[in-house]
Amino acid sequence: MTEQETTTTSPARAGRREWTALAVLSLPAMLITLDNTVLHLAVPHLNASLNPSGLQLLWAVDIYSFLIASLLIVAGTLGDRIGRRRLLLIGAVGFGVASLLTAFSSSAEMLIVSRALLGIAGATLTPSSMSLIRNLFHDARQRTVALSVWITCFLVGGAIGPLVGGVMLEHFWWGSVFLLSVPAMVLLLILGPVLLPEYRDPRPGTIDFASMGLLVLSLLASVYGLKKLAVEGIAAVPSLILLAGLALGVWFVVRQRGLTHPLLDMGLFRERTFSASLGGMGLALFAMSGSQFFIAQYLQMVVGLSPLEAGLASLPGSLGGVAGSLFAPVALRWMRAAYVMTGGLVIAAAGFVVLAQAGADGGPATVMVALGLLNIGVSPTVVLGTDMMINSAPPEKAGAVSAISDTSHELGLGLGIAVLGSLGGAIYSDRVSGELPAGLPEGAAASIRDSIGNAVDEISRLPEGLGTAALDVAREAFTHGLVLVSVVCGVLTVLTAFMTLGLRRVPAAVGTGESEESKETGESGRAGGASTELLEADGRTTD
Repeated sequence: MTEQETTTTSPARAGRREWTALAVLSLPAMLITLDNTVLHLAVPHLNASLNPSGLQLLWAVDIYSFLIASLLIVAGTLGDRIGRRRLLLIGAVGFGVASLLTAFSSSAEMLIVSRALLGIAGATLTPSSMSLIRNLFHDARQRTVALSVWITCFLVGGAIGPLVGGVMLEHFWWGSVFLLSVPAMVLLLILGPVLLPEYRDPRPGTIDFASMGLLVLSLLASVYGLKKLAVEGIAAVPSLILLAGLALGVWFVVRQRGLTHPLLDMGLFRERTFSASLGGMGLALFAMSGSQFFIAQYLQMVVGLSPLEAGLASLPGSLGGVAGSLFAPVALRWMRAAYVMTGGLVIAAAGFVVLAQAGADGGPATVMVALGLLNIGVSPTVVLGTDMMINSAPPEKAGAVSAISDTSHELGLGLGIAVLGSLGGAIYSDRVSGELPAGLPEGAAASIRDSIGNAVDEISRLPEGLGTAALDVAREAFTHGLVLVSVVCGVLTVLTAFMTLGLRRVPAAVGTGESEESKETGESGRAGGASTELLEADGRTTD
């Protein structure tokens, strides 16, 4: 085929095999985010079983997201070298085994290690899935639909986590929620080799292991320092750890600029559409995940719902997330992507206003309304932000952009839990310390100050009158923390809306592959609208 024929012939359209393969690839997307949120609902049961400290609980919840975020770019690079399908299947084995270890953890330390292994395995699944989607769907518009479906599954997994977890916790022990991943990974291992072709880059360049180490250490040190400062206040050791993490991050950036084959191409961030979309997605998920960490505990420990009832109360959020992600591409018929994203974030900000009205003696209705508004408002930013990032980059950078997009998702989710969780925990501890009733044993008072989960467990062993008074204080303090965190999230969401509004020059159509500049000049060199086959555009080969 001549070069002219290659550039003028329409790419092959996907058939039943490709769409079936998409369904298989959607499994990891759904399970990765489901595992990120399902633990929120299990916190009260986990507290009673393993008795973790407040800091151990935060690590158990968010080390999963942090390791995924820090290893996604590494995993994307590795997949280009050993094969994307091969890495996906290796990750499926690791994710299944780590899920079993997590389900049967017998101590807080074992749970943290198991969740870390889950994060390492999960980091191999997401970039492999997105890269294979881009290889399976050569037609630009079909690829946009496929990507939207995949992202919807990503959002659905996070949204249904509380509901699925509630059903499981109603009948089984807390670790059972992690067994859901095992049959799904087995199905992926069976169908993957049949439906998914193998792709790898024949000229990937050398692997810079020093950059890999700098990226992981920078992220973990920075987050650990932030968490310790939020829980313990200003202190020398966590401050030094935070500064060391930031210094490693600067070193990583400087190193990338001097490498022929950098782990992360810093030139991508000079594209305004790319940077604004990336920042908008990360900040929106940061606010949403931090608030949902508190909501799951509020519904059970303050309102007093059972796990199943709390899961059902989260159903409006699930439906809102699905509705928002599916409506976003449809809304582009009437308005630009920036206006859809900004409008959604305004709705999310209204959700935080509603959430700030929650009271220690109120029912679940306020939270249910807030969850619906939050999820329907944030999901358009995630869906359209991802598509705009991919379309803003040249075709040869498609793999890197996919990994960076996934990193933004996971880092936003993890940092939201870590930073906002630590902030809310600090507010709770400070409020409880000044209002606990007299006569409490010192050990019981320390446990109540540590976290709301420990408080509920400890109070059950106190005399009825004293326990009731202490429980009222703990619930009021936790609700106070939830309200203040909601205010912070609402302000942050409004600021994010102004950021996405700055993307209004980007055309409304998603998947056309044209930026505003390319429409004016007649050029269409973007990834989403290339009419050449993706393998030729990316320079990839297939086995």
